[in-house]
Amino acid sequence: MSIVLHGVSAGKGIAIGRARLIVRGFDEVPQHNLAAEEVPAEAARFEAAIKATRKQLELLRNSIPENAPTELGAFISLHLMLLTDVTLSREPVDILKEQHINAEWALKIQTDRLSEQFDAIDDEYLRERKQDMLQVAERIHHNLLGLSNPFKISTDLLDDTIIIAHDLSPADTVHFRDQQIAGFVTDAGGPTSHTAILGRSLDIPSVIGLRQARHLISEDEWVIVDGSNGVLIINPDDLVLAEYRRKLREFRSKKRELNKLKNTAATTEDGVNIELLANIESADDIKTLNKAGADGVGLFRSEFLYLNRDTLPSEDEQFAIYSEVVKKLKGKPLTIRTADLGVDKNPRWFGQNGSLNGCTNPALGLTGIRLSLAEPMMFRTQMRAILRAAQFGPVNMMWPMITSVEELKQCRIHFETAQRQLTERNETFALPKIGCMIEIPSAALTVSVLLKLTDFISIGTNDLIQYTLSVDRSDDAVSSLYQPAHPTVHNVLIHIIRTASRMGKPVSICGEMAGDTQYTRLLLAMGLRRFSMNPANLLAVKDIIIHSHINRLEDELPKIIRNDDPGKSEKLLKKLNEMVFHADGDVKAVAADSNQ
Repeated sequence: MSIVLHGVSAGKGIAIGRARLIVRGFDEVPQHNLAAEEVPAEAARFEAAIKATRKQLELLRNSIPENAPTELGAFISLHLMLLTDVTLSREPVDILKEQHINAEWALKIQTDRLSEQFDAIDDEYLRERKQDMLQVAERIHHNLLGLSNPFKISTDLLDDTIIIAHDLSPADTVHFRDQQIAGFVTDAGGPTSHTAILGRSLDIPSVIGLRQARHLISEDEWVIVDGSNGVLIINPDDLVLAEYRRKLREFRSKKRELNKLKNTAATTEDGVNIELLANIESADDIKTLNKAGADGVGLFRSEFLYLNRDTLPSEDEQFAIYSEVVKKLKGKPLTIRTADLGVDKNPRWFGQNGSLNGCTNPALGLTGIRLSLAEPMMFRTQMRAILRAAQFGPVNMMWPMITSVEELKQCRIHFETAQRQLTERNETFALPKIGCMIEIPSAALTVSVLLKLTDFISIGTNDLIQYTLSVDRSDDAVSSLYQPAHPTVHNVLIHIIRTASRMGKPVSICGEMAGDTQYTRLLLAMGLRRFSMNPANLLAVKDIIIHSHINRLEDELPKIIRNDDPGKSEKLLKKLNEMVFHADGDVKAVAADSNQ
């Protein structure tokens, strides 16, 4: 009998294959008491396991393939940072010395305590980081047992292998590109978990957050992973298999056709040119950007320069990186967002509580531009580096998490100070265009005032939706309430886009909505002409654009924005996406495509 499970979509696409179960964790932990004279040796054994774990993670970080996602190195570095924390590296030793028990048992006691502490955290994103702690602890546990690699995949896998696991660590996924893995599913994970991010970056069909999938699947059992819809089918019958094999062929054919669009202009049926930009994190991402045919960089996440290190990056170090990216773009625009630190992106100098000064609600604390203004030396250093890099090509500078005009005025003062400092040093520089992120409802409502002090704006829909609807999408209990198609979100976006257009200022979206094809036509109808997204999504968005007619989309928009029912909004949006146009704008036919 077939079983259908619904989870969170990570990597899109379809995979059909046989299950390979990864069983690990603390299900069976050896427990025994120690004599007093045995305790020192047991403590030494635990310390040896810590050293072995550190060596493994460092080796993995140094051997990451060139084609691996940029995020992978950052995630492995996070695990190294967790390993050095006393709660994992020292407190289990204190427990075994106090209770005279073996190291495995002491580690289990400590991880149970830490799990309870994570579960009590109010911030849902930070609470999800429990899985990272458990992954590090599992690796220590396996080293204690003499199992050097907790995730060992044989080299003789068939090309239809689908990994089934409770969870997968960033270190696990290092092996994915070199192994014949068709897809993967996990019981744990949410939309913003590392597993979800890596699934999307690796472009592997994957579904996460299935809770009990591992207990319902047998080794070598046939399964279907529908990453586009977040569905797992266990033991499908012949009819279902035949249907999904047809869908898989269509998906692969569609992907081949999309690759042909690289050099095709993103122009609508009625001749409107749309700018498609990429979100990147390092100079290495330029290859992916060029492969997708992006028009430039709409978001360079500079905060990744600040992570996984004990000291701040120097001005010269930042200048070298920014100028390298500018030169590699060969005249295409580069928008650099100043360091957006806090919440989920915390440097080591933030402290052991995961946020600056141990803030209990970091999402509402010293984060984004607030942190930059609180650390003016850091802020000015970065802006000087950007100013120097701007002499080599078109550069824009963007400030994150702006909430008020007062913050914007303070940023401008620091910007002018950075210019003056470079002038006094006789450094060569050029002035970039200045913009800010619209991510906070207060910024959205006062966008006309902010636009008077900026050259452009970019909408960060991820945070804007969460703050507007008061929903954390990383929380499984309420993630269904995170609705980009919510009427309130529509009204906020229309207000921002139309205000910028009226004032003659460029506006873009660099959040996930920009790369989600189900919202492409809606955003076109709202007046958006500049999209910035993960390069992997660019060609699919372009395909939607060149098969759209803006005038006809604008005619349909009032039906959507006048509606105040979220459920009806979803139906109206689906209808909008099913429209097929003649070149003259007349509706030709209606045909749904679930993979769009």
